[in-house]
Amino acid sequence: MLKALLSKFKESVVSVLPVAVIVIILAVTPVCDFSVTEIVTFAASSVFLMLGIALFNLGADLAMTPMGEQVGTGLTKSRNLPLLLGVAFGMGVLITVAEPDLSVLANQVSTVMNGTVLIIVVGVGVGLFLLLSIIKIVKKVNLSSLLLFFYMALFAIAAILIENGKGELLPLGFDSGGVTTGPITVPFIMALGVGVASTIGGRDSRENSFGLVALCSIGPILAVMVLSLFSKGSINYSLAEYSVSSSLGANFGKILSNTLIDVLIALGLIVVFFFILQFSVLKLPKKKILQIIIGILYTFIGLVVFLTAVEVGFMPIGFKLGKEIAGFSEPLLVVFGFIIGFVVVLAEPAVHVLNKQVEEITDGAVTKRSMLIALSIGVGISIGLSMIRIIFKFSILYYLIPGYLLSIGLSFFVPKMYTAIAFDSGGVASGPLTSSFILPMAIGACSVIGGTSEILELAFGIVAMVAMTPLITIQLLGFKAATAKKVRQSIEMKKIVDDDDERIIDFM
Repeated sequence: MLKALLSKFKESVVSVLPVAVIVIILAVTPVCDFSVTEIVTFAASSVFLMLGIALFNLGADLAMTPMGEQVGTGLTKSRNLPLLLGVAFGMGVLITVAEPDLSVLANQVSTVMNGTVLIIVVGVGVGLFLLLSIIKIVKKVNLSSLLLFFYMALFAIAAILIENGKGELLPLGFDSGGVTTGPITVPFIMALGVGVASTIGGRDSRENSFGLVALCSIGPILAVMVLSLFSKGSINYSLAEYSVSSSLGANFGKILSNTLIDVLIALGLIVVFFFILQFSVLKLPKKKILQIIIGILYTFIGLVVFLTAVEVGFMPIGFKLGKEIAGFSEPLLVVFGFIIGFVVVLAEPAVHVLNKQVEEITDGAVTKRSMLIALSIGVGISIGLSMIRIIFKFSILYYLIPGYLLSIGLSFFVPKMYTAIAFDSGGVASGPLTSSFILPMAIGACSVIGGTSEILELAFGIVAMVAMTPLITIQLLGFKAATAKKVRQSIEMKKIVDDDDERIIDFM
């Protein structure tokens, strides 16, 4: 176990170190004016972040992934579809309600929308679409068709929001889809899909196991947009306090206790559901249950350490970075946005869970390395484009409409496996660091360039951008692979045809 933990820690060091080094280098240049306390706090938070990711990834391997697969396999084998769908809906709602990422977003927009209502509505959205995802696997419905239909519905409701003078809430709606697929939700949902698809079997069982995260990202967007349609009153956004001194002072105990409670509730809901199913349906051996319990403890400690480090060190530093760089040079803000986006995705815990599952499901055809490169390029581009939007002040729809048109258009030309992986990756890439480091950075930049009144419309939406660009880059990766395969087959066929008859006879 210690050897496995050390291996995971080495991986997390490689993931977090580039982000930490870039930020600390900037902190000691004339671009940013950081105090010694801020630099030391960020450096210490980075170390704890590495430890948290290592513990979480080990816990995901031991508990979260096996739990999801066993639930999916066990319920599918029982041939009780109503029970499977009921569990999917309940798990979707309860896990999402307790997802720490969503709480972070709700706290940052509490002056605009009631945080509790927002969390519940988003939870119901995820529950309904997780239920729909299971039906998709059981009935073998084409993912591209579902995505096309629901994104058309999204943009239709977006047009209604704009017509009703509530266009400022659009970025918040799209962001909610990204933050719900966080470190707790993703491993379980992905494994659930693998369990159901592998049990049902069929020629396309591998590609059917993907797509759950993609669909579960749509539910919250639709739910928040519908909620926005019925919201009343003026929209007055108030800037939250981002300060290292505040985080390290009296608030540190509060941050730690809130994180402990959030993670305990989130994992507790999964554990309670799992053990109810264990005693009623699954009947797993004691050795497997012991492994899962140990994994849950690792997951719990890892998430508490990770999320506390993010809120104490990364959130205030991200906000100040945005302010300082925007005040120094707007072009530098765009360049820095691309660079930090390129490396920050490496530190998202759920990304490593996704990449491992993709490599296993595709038998190495899609490697972890190629996935990471595609995700890094996509997220880097999305942050850079978001900074351009803050500088020139235009609607996020100028990005999202052509972006999703291209994404869904590509889905008709690339292998279905790549489409499913790509749309899952979009939800996974927009994890805790995006909502707790990148979003505050955008808010800081916007507060300098556009003022507080424009933050809701211009700074928010950056999570949605992070969720969108991987859809394009990974599908392009699939398009390249499919094209290369056709070219190879064409060359091989041409060689056979060009050979003389005797050679052909010998070949056959």
